[in-house]
Amino acid sequence: MQRAGKGRTPRRPKKPSNIEKDPVGVYCRIRPLGGEDEECCVEMISSSTIQLHAPDGLKANRNGEYKETQYCFKKVFGIKTTQIELFEDVAKTLIEDLIHCKNGLLFTYGVTGSGKTYTMTGSPGEGGLLPRSLDMLFNSIGPFQAKRFVFKPDEKNGIEVQNQLDALLERQKRDSQQSVPKTPSSRQRVDPEFTDMINPDQACKFEGVDEDCCYSVFVSYIEIYNNYIYDLLEDAPFDPIRPKPPQSKILREDQNHNMYVAGCTEVEVKSTEEAFDVFWKGQKKRRIANTELNRESSRSHSVFTVKLAQAPLDADGDHILQDKSQVNVSQLCLVDLAGSERTNRTRAEGSRLREAGNINQSLMTLRTCMEVLRENQMCGTNRMVPYRDSKVTHLFKNYFDGEGKVRMVVCVNPKAEDYEETLLVMRFAEMTQEVEVARPVDRPICGLTPGRRQRNQAFKDELSRRLEERGGPVNGDPVQLNQLIESLPPLPPCELSDPSDDQTLPRLMEVLERRYRIRQKMTEQFNQTANNMKFALQQFESQFSSKENVLHDQRSKLGEKDKVIANQRTEIERLEKKSKTLEYKIDILQKTTEMYEQDKRSLQQELESREQRLQKELAERRRMEQRMQGVVTDTKLKWERECERRVNAKQLELQNKLWVKDEKLKQLKAIVTENGGASGGPAEPPRKPERPSRERDRNVAQKRSASPTPLSTVPPVHPMHRRSHSAGGEKWVDHKPASNLDLDTVMQPIIPNAIKVSTPNEKALSKCHRYVLRHQELASDGEIETKLIKGNVFKTRGGGQAVEFTDIETLKQEDPTAPSRKRRSGSGEGPAQTDDIENRVSSNKCLSLLIFVL
Repeated sequence: MQRAGKGRTPRRPKKPSNIEKDPVGVYCRIRPLGGEDEECCVEMISSSTIQLHAPDGLKANRNGEYKETQYCFKKVFGIKTTQIELFEDVAKTLIEDLIHCKNGLLFTYGVTGSGKTYTMTGSPGEGGLLPRSLDMLFNSIGPFQAKRFVFKPDEKNGIEVQNQLDALLERQKRDSQQSVPKTPSSRQRVDPEFTDMINPDQACKFEGVDEDCCYSVFVSYIEIYNNYIYDLLEDAPFDPIRPKPPQSKILREDQNHNMYVAGCTEVEVKSTEEAFDVFWKGQKKRRIANTELNRESSRSHSVFTVKLAQAPLDADGDHILQDKSQVNVSQLCLVDLAGSERTNRTRAEGSRLREAGNINQSLMTLRTCMEVLRENQMCGTNRMVPYRDSKVTHLFKNYFDGEGKVRMVVCVNPKAEDYEETLLVMRFAEMTQEVEVARPVDRPICGLTPGRRQRNQAFKDELSRRLEERGGPVNGDPVQLNQLIESLPPLPPCELSDPSDDQTLPRLMEVLERRYRIRQKMTEQFNQTANNMKFALQQFESQFSSKENVLHDQRSKLGEKDKVIANQRTEIERLEKKSKTLEYKIDILQKTTEMYEQDKRSLQQELESREQRLQKELAERRRMEQRMQGVVTDTKLKWERECERRVNAKQLELQNKLWVKDEKLKQLKAIVTENGGASGGPAEPPRKPERPSRERDRNVAQKRSASPTPLSTVPPVHPMHRRSHSAGGEKWVDHKPASNLDLDTVMQPIIPNAIKVSTPNEKALSKCHRYVLRHQELASDGEIETKLIKGNVFKTRGGGQAVEFTDIETLKQEDPTAPSRKRRSGSGEGPAQTDDIENRVSSNKCLSLLIFVL
């Protein structure tokens, strides 16, 4: 056998798997709205179904996609339901089970301000579940209650029986100390708030009480505040100088593995008024506070326990059996749970915030325990239920393990502000209905003959009647006893004058003998009458026993029939529940199908729109390709022309060089000829060779330009030198790299309205329309040459900035004292030099196109 872990509750013996179970009974009560202009979010569809619909504001926030939801309960009580109707449907059977030695748990659950305390306690004239339960209990067992202190708690969650002498001593001690509340002699001594809680016309009574038992009721009242247990009935000594805070209690486990509060005060009460008095005494100590949502908000969970002890009478029906094993104890716990709340709505601070956190944590633990129980029952798992995480669940874990019936009343406030909290409460209630609790078994019945109290009372009544008929004493009445004595022969005068008086003494002895004979006759007659009475009672008892046996057989058969009917009803309820579950699943599947259909239609529309957008993009791409093909064709023709022009220029340059060489050769030849003519005679002057003409190139260009060229988006190139556009009023980006040198020349390019940068960026380009790059390089003569590369700025399709270069200006400086590197030739050098300068200028004015995108 394994040893139990430290601090853990010993495991219960496993119950047979074929034990009958009942689901937790969950009821719903709807509170009336506070004002007619308030928006309602809860609607009662039927006696077992309510519907929640989101308020208009919430629909607007969620694009109207919040759908209406329905929840089913065992029964739904509308706003016009009275307290007596709620009691008869919810708590009346729990009182009957309490008298039949079965435990019960009834608790109210809901958000703050939903009417839980009103449902449990009620108000004057409209008593709640608690006062009506006490009233029905005392109305049922009132004539069969034992005297005070015959039953006594043993401080270990048990009840023991005292004899009459000990009970009498306890009563005398109580009367002397006046510490235990006494039964009020009149209703004026009860607190006025509970005076008219219940209308006498609405009183309930259970007729199936076992008359052969004696009963006694004990009540206790505790609260669970910040996960600590406090006794509300504890009489702590009051010290005005150094007041002591109340001491918290701890939970213990008795020998039957039931949880109880150790050291909790249990008060024996004998009437409904006394129980009300005790309840009100503890209610005054309960912690309540004013919040933004509730003027009297409960800040703790309250548990009012009604414990009923009963023991059978002996065989004569006079006294209680002095056997502790024959004492049956059952209890009913009436729990008023504090409401769940959101701190952003209650605006709680300090201690109120801590209280709200502990309340929400304990309710969350209750939900977790229900979820684990439901999962273990439906999925067959064996997860540990976290009862110990909260004092509330730890105290009532026996009820969920099969120690009695469990019923919950869900209180709902239909106003729109509580919609989201109410939705969570409905989900928890729906889950709780699926948790099943083992059905409590009937307690064993003692083997004594039933009807003992009635027979004993009948015997006493018959004896009193017979004695009354014969003029004898009835119940020891002194008057009738005196009459019986007077019916005897009177005594003669008994005055003795002499010890040897022979007349008085014999006469007295004769009267006494006659009276003795009459007494003997009366005794014999009484004994005969008693024997006849006993014989008649024995015959009556035998007849009664036979009838009881027949009745027991009939009851057993009826019980079997009831079991069959109950099983059939259970099967019908299971099938109905399964049908409802399947209908709910079908509804969910239909809603899911509709949602998927909507998603499918939206996806199809999105696909069609994307296909249209793709077709547009493809068409745009084809147009762009055609446009770029045109641009490429234009650029290709332009560069072909440029190459052809450069080739022609190079040919012209080479022809000029060849012409110069020919001129030099002709001059040399002329010199040689002159030298020869001087010796031989005059010669014919040499004919000056003609310079190659450009007419042929012009003709070729005119022929090519005659063919139409496609339109081009590239701006035209200005072949002639023009004045710089930098002098205009446009905004420029002046790009001067950091590697450029400062030349300290007099003539410097000045660009007004320019943003000077060392590195181009998108921010600068977005503010300007023109761009210029200052580029320095080393010329062939060793001087630094500065080129101003200019262009236009425009936006691109992708949202960036691009520059299209359109012109180049060259700035060059020369030293006049430096020797020229060009060879000077006589008179024929002028035209060649002019052509060379023209070619260099034309080459510097050629267009360079460069585009970059940031």
